[in-house]
Amino acid sequence: MSDVCVFCKIIAREIPAAIVFEDDVSIGFLDITPLFPGHVLLAPKAHAQTLTDLPADSVGPLFLNARKLTRAVEIAMAAPGSFIGINNRVSQSVPHLHIHIVPRRPKDGLRGFFWPKNPYSGPEQIKETADKIRAAL
Repeated sequence: MSDVCVFCKIIAREIPAAIVFEDDVSIGFLDITPLFPGHVLLAPKAHAQTLTDLPADSVGPLFLNARKLTRAVEIAMAAPGSFIGINNRVSQSVPHLHIHIVPRRPKDGLRGFFWPKNPYSGPEQIKETADKIRAAL
């Protein structure tokens, strides 16, 4: 637990939150600035800033909970779909890993991803990019 992390303070019950789910691994609560009502944040209880900081044995249980919560949000909000997203450092408003689970409807005003697309310049750039990622693995 980080003494200055807002999400750690929610987990420790030092800050109030509308908690909708909790188990030994993670906690889910309503986002205080939701894209739509029912927008839930699911965070691991152990402090990790990003997905790559999360211990490998915690990844599976966290994502099983994300799956469970996604279904619950869609049912509860009568939403035909959802958006699931994670920011790692850039655009991460709280430096504690969290998964956004947002109910979605056709024509709800959100357009795919929330940023402009930047296509590859051609097949060579696609190959070069894929090669760099494979090498990093």
